[in-house]
Amino acid sequence: MSVISNHTNNMKMVDKQLISVVIILLCCVHFHVQSSHDVEDGISRSQFPEGFLFGTSSSSYQIEGAPFEDGKGLSNWDVFSHTPGKINNDENGDIADDHYHRYLEDIELMSSLGVNVYRFSISWSRILPRGIYGDINPRGIMIYNKIIDNLLLRGIEPFVTIHHSDLPHELEERYGGWISPLIQVKYWTTINEPNLVVESAYMRGIHPPGHCSPPFGNCYTGNSDVEPLIAMHNMLLSHAKAVKLYRKHFQAKQGGSIGIVAHAFMYEPLRDEECDRQAVNRTLAFGLPWVIDPLVFGEYPAEMHSILGSQLPRFSLRENNLIKGSLDFIGINHYGTLYAKDCSLSACPFGADHPISGFVETTGTRDGIPIGDQTGMLELFVVPKGMEKIVDYIKIRYHNMPVYITENGYSSPLKADVTMHDLLQDFKRIDYHKAYLAALLRAIRKGADVRGYMIWSLLDNFEWTHGYETRFGLYYVDRHTLERIPKLSVQWFSSFLNNTGHTNKRENLGEQHLGSKNVRNVGFNFI
Repeated sequence: MSVISNHTNNMKMVDKQLISVVIILLCCVHFHVQSSHDVEDGISRSQFPEGFLFGTSSSSYQIEGAPFEDGKGLSNWDVFSHTPGKINNDENGDIADDHYHRYLEDIELMSSLGVNVYRFSISWSRILPRGIYGDINPRGIMIYNKIIDNLLLRGIEPFVTIHHSDLPHELEERYGGWISPLIQVKYWTTINEPNLVVESAYMRGIHPPGHCSPPFGNCYTGNSDVEPLIAMHNMLLSHAKAVKLYRKHFQAKQGGSIGIVAHAFMYEPLRDEECDRQAVNRTLAFGLPWVIDPLVFGEYPAEMHSILGSQLPRFSLRENNLIKGSLDFIGINHYGTLYAKDCSLSACPFGADHPISGFVETTGTRDGIPIGDQTGMLELFVVPKGMEKIVDYIKIRYHNMPVYITENGYSSPLKADVTMHDLLQDFKRIDYHKAYLAALLRAIRKGADVRGYMIWSLLDNFEWTHGYETRFGLYYVDRHTLERIPKLSVQWFSSFLNNTGHTNKRENLGEQHLGSKNVRNVGFNFI
């Protein structure tokens, strides 16, 4: 859910247009032949198309902190993260990376890297502290005004997300979040990972509002077979209404574009059997196409219709006309690949044998062997070929619509005895990004219209229920001092962006001088 604006010389005028979009859309609420190793080793910015965007991604709750400053209201994550037992080590985003006070420092870090785009989100709870029940907060607008101004001064394109998991708590408390049609909001850009939102919040119940039902989870309320369908339907209609407003009032003046971001795994059949190959097709359709098909074609995927039938909400003729074609580009967050196993003919655990799951079980291992190297998240495995395959899939299914890779990143496996040296000498993160960029480049050379790649993330940050132990950042953030300390990947990414041709070999990148920090244990508790 992001917008790219082609800002030119008059930055102040464009900045005012950007802020006016935020105000108006938030207020208008509608009720209702080289080897792969050689390619990776020599991958450089110059190999990508002219004008290609390279940058980093973040989201407001995960980095900002300052939960009550300058008139900000409570968000759903402010409340959820303070519920005992919901977050690893009972951590929260009250301080996070303190980006609210350190944004100038962080923008300087980006500028020194050489990025030309920064994807960030705007917190609803800063702009409209009580959702639709109160006034616009000018102080909440001011911070984003400053961020945008300073990005533009450094030649960095703002790529803005409005809904990245955090909602004003009052909306969720009154209406249950996205399961109410009353929250079909018209706003400037749309939604980050609606498919992951409905799974985490309304199927598994591990994100706010924490709705689920057995066997998917044990929550105080919810229906895991029904609510995800309702929530997705409402988010897609919200997206379409935002696009209509943006196109009518702002797009021609800004020369911008508007899209949505979907989470996108790639899948391989667990067994060399037709039923598992069909399972791959189904689980793909129950992922990214659940979001994108209605916005391109006006209907949910045929694969979903064949299984869910009348359970799928229907678009009225008017809604169909509204929603069809309501995309300028597709944003995808891609981290890894999993195996898919058919569950239509046999029982599977954790709800995989339910229609809402497409009768598919996904796993990262086959016969005890992982599909790729394990990362710091149990469901994420390093399979670079998956990047090429998912981009090919999107190219074919959506007639080569423009695509931005809005998130791609690596977190190191958790270790109880990890040292600062281990965290900063992040060769595996460098290997990951080089391999995934090489796979992306292969897809581009086959004709895919990919226009940008953004690393998750600039900084180690609050990773939702994982707290601060899972680290994707190019910069390590000391939890005591909040100092930003560059990892080795900073040197690599800067070299990549500036076409200086360094590889990830130790003799080329070199060991960073860490002084006494080389042997200091980080001191966090690992589970």
